[in-house]
Amino acid sequence: MYCWSRMSHSQAESVIKNIIREIGQECAMKGQTVSETLVAFMVKAVVLDPRNEFNVDRTLTKNDVQKLIKLCVSRLLDAVNPSLDTIKMQVYFDMNYTNRAALQSVFPQTELGVFLSLSKKDKERQLKELTMIVTGIRLFNKDCGKGGEGIDDLPAILNEAIPAATQPIDAELRASQDLAYRYTAVLEMMRESSHRNIEARLSMLKEALFNVRQHEAFLYIILSDVITCAQEVEMMDKQFAAQIEQLKNTVQAKTAVPTSQVFPIFLALANLWTSFQDEILLLSFLTNLTGSLQQFLGIHAQLFPDDVMESLLEGVTVKSDEQRIKETMGIKVNVSDFKEQEWLFPETTANFDQLLIQYRGFCAHTLAEKDGLLLPGNPAIGILKHKEKYYTFSSKESAYVFAQNPDMFIQLIGEKAKECAELIQLLELHHQFESLAPHSQVRSGDKRSVKPITKCDSSTQTDTHILPPTIVKSYEWNEWELRRKAIKLANLRRKLTHSVQTNLSHMRRDDSTQVYLLKDFGTQTKLDNSSNVPRPQIFLAGLRGGSTPTTCMVKVNLTRAVDET
Repeated sequence: MYCWSRMSHSQAESVIKNIIREIGQECAMKGQTVSETLVAFMVKAVVLDPRNEFNVDRTLTKNDVQKLIKLCVSRLLDAVNPSLDTIKMQVYFDMNYTNRAALQSVFPQTELGVFLSLSKKDKERQLKELTMIVTGIRLFNKDCGKGGEGIDDLPAILNEAIPAATQPIDAELRASQDLAYRYTAVLEMMRESSHRNIEARLSMLKEALFNVRQHEAFLYIILSDVITCAQEVEMMDKQFAAQIEQLKNTVQAKTAVPTSQVFPIFLALANLWTSFQDEILLLSFLTNLTGSLQQFLGIHAQLFPDDVMESLLEGVTVKSDEQRIKETMGIKVNVSDFKEQEWLFPETTANFDQLLIQYRGFCAHTLAEKDGLLLPGNPAIGILKHKEKYYTFSSKESAYVFAQNPDMFIQLIGEKAKECAELIQLLELHHQFESLAPHSQVRSGDKRSVKPITKCDSSTQTDTHILPPTIVKSYEWNEWELRRKAIKLANLRRKLTHSVQTNLSHMRRDDSTQVYLLKDFGTQTKLDNSSNVPRPQIFLAGLRGGSTPTTCMVKVNLTRAVDET
């Protein structure tokens, strides 16, 4: 018995290898050779499908393992299965497609010197440089018509080979698109019809649609690389001509030229020529890969020949992706109808065309609501941003319905992908199913995600002083000024204040004094008696001055006599 969730990584890996080995052996015994990569993908797909009722969290018995092997062998040996052909196509493309970076030299120019210094002598570096210089000299002589026999004209060969390689890719792309448009039209019609014969072929038609849509996606990748190849060749052709012209101007009719002037140019010519050779290898590789994908498309002629498709399409209008998008141009989502969702539009969002749309640009609502029907989304209607991911829709109505509950529809699409494992790569759902991510994406990482930059007109005003002023006017930073103030204060403590009065001013100032108030005392004797003394009353007249410059004071004593009191 096995319980994958409780096993160590090495134990689980050993069990899976044994299962893959047994499946491969049974297929070989029945005359079908399958690769381990394809078997491993099929094992994960079968376990992931909820209809097979596998649960990795519970203990798997021997019967469960035998059931898993039987289901995988049955699917791998199914000769009439568009779903299997799609999975085979995905595995083949994933294992054979190589991006442009892998075609560079094993040791780039920036790392070559470091590598050689670690394990090789300077002689090897000098030998390599000598080879490149000789190559540059031969290329220059060939351009001047004085040598270079046996060197092919690589730029001319590429200029002829690139259009020749593009034409068959375009032809195959149009053929796959035409099939996709016809399958889509039939599937739309079948949702409105209850005919038994049509209903019986519903599942097979969807798998056939997935197959041609995956082939279309791969051809777009190959065509993009061919276009990039043409751009690189055009740029290198200009650089090569510029280097030749610079070399001619340097050499001219001189009999001797310093090596420091011409050797760098010879090296540049050799490097450009090596790049031309790389582009020829890349073009040959892309052409061969395009032809190899044809082996996964033969099921269409067998299941749906032209006469069968003509009968199914009777009275049905076949629309291309461009026609469907054109029908919805000018229709936009009203942002005011949504309070929490964020919508992006071409006129208000920078790098709008570079956003990574979910489900490879197909309508998210139609995909979930119509059980895997693939309709192209129109970004001009509005791109919904939900949890840092972007979704397009084929109509305004689909956008409104999806925006009401995005998580529910996303979950429905995930459940559909569990039943049809080819949808995981077709719709780029690897973030939901990490165990089924392509090897190329695991190696390089998904770096295509582009953050949108929303544009809008806005203005701001900044206050000059956002905080109340805290200026201390008595603050002094100069040390010598502080010293001067300290000396001044120290001197003041030892000073006395003097005042003088004149005859005209000494009687004109206000003055005040502080005295102790009188206290009342009392004594008790045998004899009560009292006495009273006169209260002095003296009047001074003329103190405030008068008309004469000299003050004349008159003193009048008004105190009463003692006997009068």
